[in-house]
Amino acid sequence: MSHNNDQSAAFTGFIDLAAERLGGVTLDVSDEFFAESENLLKPGRGIFIADKFTERGKWMDGWESRRKRTPGHDWCIIQLGIPGVLEGVDIDTNHFLGNHPPYASVDGCRLQSTQGQQALDDPSKVEWTELLPRSPLAPGSQNLFAIKSDETWSHLRLNIYPDGGVARFRAYGQVTPQNRNDSTGSLDLVALENGGRAVACSDMFFSPMTNLIMPGRAQNMGGGWESRRRRGPGHDWVILKMANRGYIERIEVDTNHFKGNFPDRCSIDACHAPGESIDALNWSDFEWTSVLEKRKLRAHHQHYFDSDLVDDGPFTHVRMNIFPDGGVSRLRVYGEFAK
Repeated sequence: MSHNNDQSAAFTGFIDLAAERLGGVTLDVSDEFFAESENLLKPGRGIFIADKFTERGKWMDGWESRRKRTPGHDWCIIQLGIPGVLEGVDIDTNHFLGNHPPYASVDGCRLQSTQGQQALDDPSKVEWTELLPRSPLAPGSQNLFAIKSDETWSHLRLNIYPDGGVARFRAYGQVTPQNRNDSTGSLDLVALENGGRAVACSDMFFSPMTNLIMPGRAQNMGGGWESRRRRGPGHDWVILKMANRGYIERIEVDTNHFKGNFPDRCSIDACHAPGESIDALNWSDFEWTSVLEKRKLRAHHQHYFDSDLVDDGPFTHVRMNIFPDGGVSRLRVYGEFAK
């Protein structure tokens, strides 16, 4: 495996369910003498500063345990930001060359929100399932492994044998939608945490389309969706799939942090197409319903549209069109799921 190239493209289309920005946290760890386990879930692959040291030794951008002189192995328990079905993991040993673990394994469990830390504090209450058997790791590399399981997991345990350092840990998969049958009131029909998905777009040169449906507001311009500068005819667009078919009541288009590169205008279309393939939705003659006609946008601003909506559904997909190009931080489609 390459030491420099980001190979996360192997899991393109899936979400890092353990990401810090999605709410992932490390709950417990056997040892983090040299470097804290919370670094595992941070963005990027980590950096290396040659002459940076702490009172405990070399500073490392990752999780690193001390050299084990007793039987056993080190481990770290991670609570996923959103429970989901895993497709694969990336155990990245970037910059860990003479101190990486030779082997690693991953276990999973599913705990209800009411159990949480209390259950993890008492190992007898937790039933761990092996998701990745003990597998060899290469130094300074993204170590990618497929996970074969259709179950939903809320917590993972990363085991390293016997000790050492890991720069980043990614758990790629799909969000498991929460049971919304008894939901009342308005909710975001396309939000990632509710089971929404970004399924296709015209361009995402500067930042990925999935950012549009992430929780909260973006911390900077890189936390949104941005296309390259369009030099020819046409416009950019993105298609989002609702967690379930629903009725649209209000739309928010947030250009937060986009100041010299926000779209001039936007419009929203929708369709009711359960079971349709992405290719079908992209056909030029596929019939979309206009929900919001073209509206002027402002820089670094939250735009709300409700009385402007011309159709409320029910729909299964929405398409945001931006004219001609640019960046949008968040798209919220508020409404109710159909019964």
